Parts: sequence; structure tokens; C-alpha cells
Amino acid sequence: MTARGAAGRCPPTTWLMPLLLVVSLLASRSTTEEVSEHCSHMIGNGHLQFLQQLIDSQMETSCQIAFEFVDQELLKDPVCYLKKAFVLMQDIMEDTMRFKDNTPNANVIVKLQELSLRLKSCFTKDYEEQDKACVRTFYETPLQLLEKIKNVFNETKNLLKKDWNIFSKNCNNSFAKCSSQGHEKHQEGPSGPQLPRFAFRLLVPSVILVLLAVGGLLLYRRRRRSHREPQAADSPVEQPEGSPLTQDEERQVELPV
Repeated sequence: MTARGAAGRCPPTTWLMPLLLVVSLLASRSTTEEVSEHCSHMIGNGHLQFLQQLIDSQMETSCQIAFEFVDQELLKDPVCYLKKAFVLMQDIMEDTMRFKDNTPNANVIVKLQELSLRLKSCFTKDYEEQDKACVRTFYETPLQLLEKIKNVFNETKNLLKKDWNIFSKNCNNSFAKCSSQGHEKHQEGPSGPQLPRFAFRLLVPSVILVLLAVGGLLLYRRRRRSHREPQAADSPVEQPEGSPLTQDEERQVELPV
């Protein structure tokens, strides 16, 4: 082989690298399209019907249960609200929404849990140190809790159909903002009227003095009453006018001798 002929051939790496680049781009594009298709159509109407059947089969009761959920008054961004609600909803279905094994309601919960695991690929995870941000404890009936779960699935379904990548939004700023709002609210304390400290210090001794005065007055009246009772017992009994004894004495006086 001559030097010219050797120079006329391309090394394997010169055509292999562009080929690998094209293959990787096609693979990433196909993966993106699969994820897009996967997220947009993952939640179907059948899942919402399962949830409605679960709601309809519950007994109406005024008993309330405690669970942690997103405070929508603090977290007003709908995308960030659903991202936070999705994580909490998984915990609720695992710890709170429990039914007897192998029953229709238990099977529905299992299907919803499986759906939540598949939906994880559609949500980007934000910083873990803010997991409790924008969260508070709710006290509601089982029906109200199930309605919340259904609304989360329904709103997530609608947003994913509009934009399959919508839940890749970074919500750290929103979580930090509502966390600071909750901290300020906690520092402010109850909004009702409160008694100043100096007034409280003056009020307590005044109440004690009033109670002592009332107690002394009651004790004085009791002693005075007990002192009068023996004197009344020693005095002769007065007979009312017109009594039978007085009438007999008058008759005896009028009789002739």
C-alpha cells in the first residue's frame, strides 16, 4: 500500500463519531416522545371513575380524620400545588386510605398506587429540605379526603394533556415563599384581642382581693346568724292574739261566781 493510498482512507473514528451522535439523538428523541406520550395519556377516565366509585361507596359520617396536605391559601401556583399534593397523596394512600384486603375498594387503592408510581417519571423532584413547606394538618371526613384525591388526579390529567413537560417546573422559590409566609403567620400568633401584660398583672391581685372580701362578708353573716339563733331559743314563745288559749281565759273571767 502506497503512502497516498493510505492517506486516502479515513480512520474509523472519523465516520464512527458522527454515526454515534446521530444514533444518540434519535434515541433521545424517541425516548422523549415516549415520555411525552406516556405522561399525556397516563391518567384515563377509568381512573377517575374508580375514584368516584370509591367515593360513592363510603358511608356518610361526621367523624373526621387527620392528614397532612397542601395549604392552597399559601401555595397558589397550580403547578407547584399539584407537585406537592402528588407527593403527599402517595403517603395518604399508603398510610390513611386503608381497606380490607381483596375488597373492591382495596383493589382500587392498589391500582391508584400503581398509577402514582408510573406518574413519578412526569414530575421533577425539588429539594427535600422543603418537604414540609406549604403543608398543614387537615381534619376532614373520609368523603372530603377522597374528593381532594380525585381533584388532584383530575387537575393533573388536564395539565399533562396541555403540556406533558409542565411538571418539570422548579418550585423551590414558591415553596420557600409560602414557607416564610407560614413562619410569619406563626410569629404573629392568634389575631384575636389579647390582654397586655401590665393589665394582666393588675387584674390578678384585684380579683384575689375581691374574692377575699366576699369570703369575709359571707363568714361574718354566718357567725352573726349563728349568734342570733341561741337567743331566739331562750326567749318565751309569744302567743298570737285570738288563739284558743286566750279565748278560754276570757270565758272563765265572764262566768258568774
